[in-house]
Amino acid sequence: MAQQQAVRVSENAKPTSFDTYFETIQSRKKLAPALQETLTDAFAKIPVSSFPEVPGGKVVEIQADTLVGDAVRILSDCNILAAPVRDPDADTSSNWRERYLGVIDYSAIILWVMESAAVAAVALSAGSATAAGVGAGAVGALGAVALGVTGPAAVVGLTAAAVGAAVAGGVAADKGVGKDASVAADNLGEDFYKIILHEEPFKSTTVRSILQSYQNAPFIPVATDSAMLTVLLLLSKYRLRNVPVIETGEPWLKNFITQSAVVQGLEGCKGRDWFDCIAARPLSDLGLPFMSPGEVISIQSNELILEAFKKMKDNKIGGIPVIEGSNKKIVGNLSVRDIRYLLLMPDNFSNFRKLTVKDFMKTIVSITRETGKVINPITCKADSTLGDVIHTLASQCVHRIYAVGDEGEVVGVVTLRDVISCFITEPSYHFDDYFGFAVKEMLDRQ
Repeated sequence: MAQQQAVRVSENAKPTSFDTYFETIQSRKKLAPALQETLTDAFAKIPVSSFPEVPGGKVVEIQADTLVGDAVRILSDCNILAAPVRDPDADTSSNWRERYLGVIDYSAIILWVMESAAVAAVALSAGSATAAGVGAGAVGALGAVALGVTGPAAVVGLTAAAVGAAVAGGVAADKGVGKDASVAADNLGEDFYKIILHEEPFKSTTVRSILQSYQNAPFIPVATDSAMLTVLLLLSKYRLRNVPVIETGEPWLKNFITQSAVVQGLEGCKGRDWFDCIAARPLSDLGLPFMSPGEVISIQSNELILEAFKKMKDNKIGGIPVIEGSNKKIVGNLSVRDIRYLLLMPDNFSNFRKLTVKDFMKTIVSITRETGKVINPITCKADSTLGDVIHTLASQCVHRIYAVGDEGEVVGVVTLRDVISCFITEPSYHFDDYFGFAVKEMLDRQ
């Protein structure tokens, strides 16, 4: 079994980040050790095959040669944050190692958009991407080297093509190509979004290209006969947002378990003694919120919308509270998936040059009527019970809830990862028994 616990790993996270978070949460819990051990043992005996299948019974997959814009549309239409990526060239009889290349999610797409903004800024300094000759790959590579341009975009040809073409066109460019994407896009105005959607090389960028440069999470499937404890640990301590499920000897994914699906499942456990015992506890008894008020990343409503996405990218977080004033009063919520509106509905946004977070949220509400998830902040009190938080997360289908003080100021955040961590511990023997030394070694390299 250990040999089948597969691995494709990026190299972003720090080796100690998993243990630091999980050990801190465990040390703060005010739960009887016997209760924690009983729960952990119970989850270790529940097979993954018992977890409910995805809606419709079939995992949504995206082919590697799918264009980024089409991939965003699939994620949006299916109302999902991520999907496994399948290699269209793989034989149908291939095992999952050959069939699946990784997972595409909004976080990876944001990374791509942010760097594309800086690239487009240089290309458009000649007047337009077409005028600058964007797409001149060979000359572009030389131009990129001359400018000292490095990073993921150079790998997929975006920086090389756009910067090099601008240089070839006689544009006086400097190393400012690496400046903040939000500033670059602001200078470009609405042309930035036109470039991303309609000009080369951006519009022809495929999911495969993004995975090669921006996939920042391991692709670790588990087998149907693995323990649910393994899945819960991957979704909490090891910070995965989803876990693919395979069936031994079959090339297709059997299931795709997400953090959200697990918390939905916990919500359905109301009335069971073990759940009610923990759910009745205030957040503080479970070591939550994990971060102090000063550690919560936020965005002022009058800042540019791309600055919000940049903050999510830089801090590797899936959402951010929108605040106003020096006391950080929360007035809204943004998440990584909201970038789909810029990419799929650019005609609904005017004055890109000065598009603020507040104006962006108002436009979303006007075209989608999602007032409850954008304008009305989803919050709780610091002394709320875990059960109340789980109910809100599950019923609102959100991935985080912000703890606020008496004046509505943000004092903390509780995520799906935090909630799952409340119900489990990691036995000293578990990792080696279920994953094997090789997998642990590769995870430690993150």
